[in-house]
Amino acid sequence: MPIPKSSHLRRGRYSESGRFYLLTTVTHRRRPLFLDFHYARTVVKYLRLADQEGSCQSLAWVVMPDHLHWLVELEDVTLSTLMRYFKARSSQELHKVGGSSTPVWQAGYHDRALRKEDDVVMVARYIIANPLRAGLVDSVGSYSHWDAIWL
Repeated sequence: MPIPKSSHLRRGRYSESGRFYLLTTVTHRRRPLFLDFHYARTVVKYLRLADQEGSCQSLAWVVMPDHLHWLVELEDVTLSTLMRYFKARSSQELHKVGGSSTPVWQAGYHDRALRKEDDVVMVARYIIANPLRAGLVDSVGSYSHWDAIWL
């Protein structure tokens, strides 16, 4: 299988403070690391830290076994900075917790800037319904690793 070129993901990327973005990133080789409750909660800790530091306002997120969907309103940082800090910090903590130095995240990430006409709440609902669509649970409320500001 050819190696994806993460530089292609950066083409045309623009970071605009105050804009809503849907961010998706996957684990290295799509390993289902976050089936482990403690690993998933470690990722949640660093999502919340990004909010506390003022990098973004998280509107909704879901930590799936091998990837993350994160809907944010970007503050005064670039998307690259937000994701670089999130991935580096969460990786460092996961290495401590798991005693491993293997990569946690795949290089790069996908971003989609929401247009003014996009319904942000509908995008959030789509995100948090991910575990249901994946067959991990019978109801969204049964899944532990998601949040949305509207709830």
